[in-house]
Amino acid sequence: MNPKLRFRPAVLKMTGYVPGEQPKLKKLIKLNTNENAYPPSPKVAEAIRNFDCANLRRYPDPVGQTLREEIAKIYGVTPDMVILANGSDDLLTIVTRCFTDENHPAACVWPTYSLYPTLAEIQHAGCIKVPLNDDFSFPEDFEKKAEGASIAFIACPNAPTGFLYPKERIDRLCRDFNGAVLLDETYVDFASGNCLDLLKKHTNLIISRTFSKSRSLAGLRFGFAIADPEIIEQMMKVKDSYNVSMLAQVIALASLRDSEYTRTIAEKLKTEREKFSGELRKLNFRVIPSETNFVFVSPPRRNGEEYFRFLRTKGIIVRYFPGGMTGEFVRITIGLPEEMNELLEATEEFLKG
Repeated sequence: MNPKLRFRPAVLKMTGYVPGEQPKLKKLIKLNTNENAYPPSPKVAEAIRNFDCANLRRYPDPVGQTLREEIAKIYGVTPDMVILANGSDDLLTIVTRCFTDENHPAACVWPTYSLYPTLAEIQHAGCIKVPLNDDFSFPEDFEKKAEGASIAFIACPNAPTGFLYPKERIDRLCRDFNGAVLLDETYVDFASGNCLDLLKKHTNLIISRTFSKSRSLAGLRFGFAIADPEIIEQMMKVKDSYNVSMLAQVIALASLRDSEYTRTIAEKLKTEREKFSGELRKLNFRVIPSETNFVFVSPPRRNGEEYFRFLRTKGIIVRYFPGGMTGEFVRITIGLPEEMNELLEATEEFLKG
């Protein structure tokens, strides 16, 4: 290694987060990264057509005040409780910068979104991983095992399992955990409930949302968080100066003002999720109850990797997570009905092998 390159030891030791595969093949059923099967709202296309590109010579509003006010109105909070970001991953980075260092670790359940410990590593902070129960429910002893952490990252519904933790358990976590709680509600628009009202009770709670999933804007990179104004004030200090582009703000606002479209698409995917889950159960798959736009499933012989590799031979890409608790499973994004039918046909062929 070049001796002039003085990388931080923490960076040299880490492996880094590995995003889901983005293959370039055209004839492919891509069900591996939980992208929405449907296009964004037509109002998004309209906003893009009407956007004056001459404005791009200017910097965007650094805090996106118009969007903050719109989000605050929709979710019943004040604008000073809202921060915008370049996707929810940007929010996670901002929060990690605020709360962790070599003396202040993070905590999370495990398995979960693997970016959480990676971000802690970048900060030269540890991450306490508290195992989920065997049925992937939330551990009762989390607060005890996570003692000493300055922030807890909780995806609810969780990924890759799709499990929605009871609001009562999140309420107790916010009450008993001696630190901040980042509740990652990336998939909440596909769920039967959310924890927004807990913000009124707990000033240590941060709720993050994204437009990548239910609003079909993964390629845009836009997210936001809602928290007590004291938290937002500190997050504003460490975010990148112009972390949400002008065009992203325009598109996000257009999508936000068409929430009926978002609800309609979410309902379609939820219906397809339940139908597909039922068909897999008929084939003796273990299907973890999901409140997301994906399902976490294990074949009858518990050979998740073999199933994953077989589907690839059929041009169907799903996600496989090696590991003690996850190795027998694959995660399957809910796609269009015709895609799910083709996957079921391939699955039946797999089971005959």
